[in-house]
Amino acid sequence: MRAQFVLSEIGVGLRRNLTMTFAVIVSVALSLSLFGASLLMRDQVNTMKGYWYDKVNVSIFFCNKNDAESAANCAKGAATEQQKNDILAELHRLPLVQNVEHETSDQAYKHYKEQFGDTPVAGLVTPDQLPESFRVKLKDPTKFDVIKSAFSERPGVEQVQDQRDTVEPLFRLLDGMRYAALGVMGLMLVVALMLIVNTVRVSAFSRRRETGIMRLVGASSFYIQLPFIMEAAIAGLIGAVFACVLLVGGKYVMINQWLAKQIQVINFIGWDSVLAVLPLVLLIGLLMPALAAFFALRKYLKV
Repeated sequence: MRAQFVLSEIGVGLRRNLTMTFAVIVSVALSLSLFGASLLMRDQVNTMKGYWYDKVNVSIFFCNKNDAESAANCAKGAATEQQKNDILAELHRLPLVQNVEHETSDQAYKHYKEQFGDTPVAGLVTPDQLPESFRVKLKDPTKFDVIKSAFSERPGVEQVQDQRDTVEPLFRLLDGMRYAALGVMGLMLVVALMLIVNTVRVSAFSRRRETGIMRLVGASSFYIQLPFIMEAAIAGLIGAVFACVLLVGGKYVMINQWLAKQIQVINFIGWDSVLAVLPLVLLIGLLMPALAAFFALRKYLKV
């Protein structure tokens, strides 16, 4: 009988405040979808970092005959074979070096032509203008500073370049988008909590006669509060379900059907990342409104 009464009260409350309940569902769905998206974006950034950092190299560019005036280490002209061999031997002795590849000027020019194709820029460079280099693969890409400090001031070395610099701006952009999503999520969360509190207050006020009768017959405070808490929890759970639908739909439409086909060089997150986020979204959607309603009732429902 008690369970039936509580369920009937929940149904009455949801029907009486249908508009505000719908607003709670929408705000919770939007805030939790942004929360889930920020978690997935964090996983995407970590996946991309692991993928690209594993592929980037440290490049040691040697002086050629055209660098005598542009680089301090190249004042004596192009790097000699002895200088190159000494650096190669030292690289092989370093435990953090995985392997070293030698790229000649002709190979560098070939890669340059592949990059720029038939554009006007491609005709401005000749093979002798591009420097030879050692492409150093590190076991830990974050140890770039060790290579830079060891070889950047060596005679015959024009510069030591970390290829991570070319991908870091993308990672910073993605991190900025994730923080922006978290900021909007926080704002939507505040709106959702305010709506939940107001909905509970209106519901408690509209049923003050029923709660008064329940007090007179000796009902406990928790028993009186339970229908209101359950109403908020159900609305939050429905919003969380919609948020999960948005996340799954976004993964399928935005990533699988569009981005993965347009940008094939990026290793996008899989369904395992999405499925790992969904239970957390559902749990927050259930507990957050229930706790908000509980604390609101302690202040506004005199029991």
